[in-house]
Amino acid sequence: MTEWSRRNFVRTAAAAGLALPAAPALAHAAGAPEGADDAGPVLGSRPRSDDDPLGIRGQFPVAGEFAYLNTASTGPLPLPVREALVGYADEKMTYRDPASRRRAVDRARSRFANLFGADEEEIAFLFNTSDGENIVANSIDWRPGDNVVIDELHFTTAFVVYRELEKREGVELRIIPSREGRAHPEDYDAYTDDRTRLISVAWVSNRNGFRYDLPALAEIAHARGGYLFADGIQAFGTFPTDLHAENVDFACGNGYKWLHADFGCSILYARREHHDWMQPDRFGHGQVAETLPEHQYRLRTDARKFEHGSLAFGPVAAMDAALGFIDEVGLARIAEHTQALAGELREGAAGLGMKLFTPPANPSPIVSFYHGMDPDELGDALREEGVFFSYQEGGELLRAAVAMFNNRADVDRLLGVIAARV
Repeated sequence: MTEWSRRNFVRTAAAAGLALPAAPALAHAAGAPEGADDAGPVLGSRPRSDDDPLGIRGQFPVAGEFAYLNTASTGPLPLPVREALVGYADEKMTYRDPASRRRAVDRARSRFANLFGADEEEIAFLFNTSDGENIVANSIDWRPGDNVVIDELHFTTAFVVYRELEKREGVELRIIPSREGRAHPEDYDAYTDDRTRLISVAWVSNRNGFRYDLPALAEIAHARGGYLFADGIQAFGTFPTDLHAENVDFACGNGYKWLHADFGCSILYARREHHDWMQPDRFGHGQVAETLPEHQYRLRTDARKFEHGSLAFGPVAAMDAALGFIDEVGLARIAEHTQALAGELREGAAGLGMKLFTPPANPSPIVSFYHGMDPDELGDALREEGVFFSYQEGGELLRAAVAMFNNRADVDRLLGVIAARV
């Protein structure tokens, strides 16, 4: 969340007197630790309508107060996830069922694998997305003259990680310029050679929502003997996918955006065929598979070997509940709704003369455009209308993100403020 967005939230929430309603009983079923291991229904019986196309706005209290178009920064908690966090805190306070923490880990691992086309042994719980990129970068046996290829639509972490590799390992960082808001496979093909060890992309760019064709990039990387890493934080939870079919070698994404979970729980996917050569960059008790005599240990050999210490069980409980919630809503339904709404936002912004940074017909829920106005004045006007968004590039670029709970009225609120000022 940008500093403006953070200030916006505090001021607007205070002005509106926002108070969270008590979580209904139905929300307790999606991962609360008090006994039941199976999640029950979380959606209730509210009918679908133009105001609530997926029938879930009531599960997001923020939607009743604001036009919250900032999930690309931070996704608000739905009631089932809040209830899971409360349940975790209550259990830790009373210590009535400490085994529930490990059950939540196992459930979340299984749910993620089933939702996103992976095997449970290919999944590791980390603390953030940057952990995943660092693990992959530090596992590769780099040689001076090797190169890694990214493009300018990537997230800041990638530039930091690979600039450090340049200094430390003599690795060349090759950065592809974007063209019309896209990074094209043919450009990746031109930038790679037989010394390319890794291609790293933001599966969906945080800058403008551009969504990459992972199989095409995997083919390019593998043809040179390299690997493909995808930062999935803006992708997981926005469309159905199968990580095996995508042919990506590694993917990682935190839960606090489109999965509507919390900070502190990120999921790393590492394809099974790489487990033998990948090495953890730190070690601890969490990796122990078997305790041997004389303080010797046999360590895990699957992706769980990257879980070196205690997990953040509260955020994992949130992840468990969030994945159960998303599974019941349906990734295909989420994608159909949000991509259509993002298309309406793109068309509306273009109709008002905005210069779009997001490519046309882009299959993601993020829309970015250059507004050409004073960012403080526009920001204040949007705040007064309860519209949440993010600024980028010093305030010149406005990024809006439509989530499963958003509707046409939310988009119209944003466009209405801009229309009144052009």
